[in-house]
Amino acid sequence: MPEFVTLEAHPDHPGVGTISLNRPPMNALNRQVQTELQAAAEEASVRDDIKAVVIYGGPKVLAAGADIKEMTDMSYADMAKVAGRLQRALGSIADIPKPTVAAITGYALGGGLEVALGADRRIAGDNAKLGVPEILLGVIPGGGGTQRLARLIGPSKAKDLVFTGRFVGAEEALAIGLVDEVVAPDDVYDAAVKWAAQFENGASVALRAAKAAIDQGIEVDLASGLAIEEHVFAGLFATEDRKIGMDSFIENGPGKARFTGK
Repeated sequence: MPEFVTLEAHPDHPGVGTISLNRPPMNALNRQVQTELQAAAEEASVRDDIKAVVIYGGPKVLAAGADIKEMTDMSYADMAKVAGRLQRALGSIADIPKPTVAAITGYALGGGLEVALGADRRIAGDNAKLGVPEILLGVIPGGGGTQRLARLIGPSKAKDLVFTGRFVGAEEALAIGLVDEVVAPDDVYDAAVKWAAQFENGASVALRAAKAAIDQGIEVDLASGLAIEEHVFAGLFATEDRKIGMDSFIENGPGKARFTGK
């Protein structure tokens, strides 16, 4: 059984799975947490009952970064062996082929923010503090932060945050596109579940295709991206959900189809 990271279906929305971080006091992302996080993401990816995923660190903090005590005595040779594993673990949320949302209360710093950057959407409490302060330790973000942050908010704003290591509050994070919604701290988790619950009865194969087309297409030129879209779009005509959705539209109008996920 995992000690610090769990995946559980929401009691009122069983199609929504919550990946919870629980390593008090600050959810420091040590190697065990990293391993358990990656395992939870992999489980969420393959479970048919889970249609969307919330990443949550509890009411006080998402995660305040990696466990620096594990790194203080590491040499270049030591880190070279595990840096890829660290990057894959903290970025594992991005590999979930379903809608994902990070529910951020309190601090999301360093590796904590890198975990949140892997989600499709980020909802923050108005008390949130976000940042990548690794430069203050003489290093840089190593869990995907330099890449996902620049893609999300642009290279200039990403460089400002990475170069200075400063924290941004919720309103600035919203203004620069680092988060998508700001609510009261007590409402963060419920707001994330509400967003994720939209997809409980959705066309899960089409959602997977949409996510793949966007995530893969954004990394290539337009012509290559259009080719990706063409491929995954045509592939959906081999699914039951496509027939169900179109037949339902013709018979009953939009938004009333009951999809099977096949």
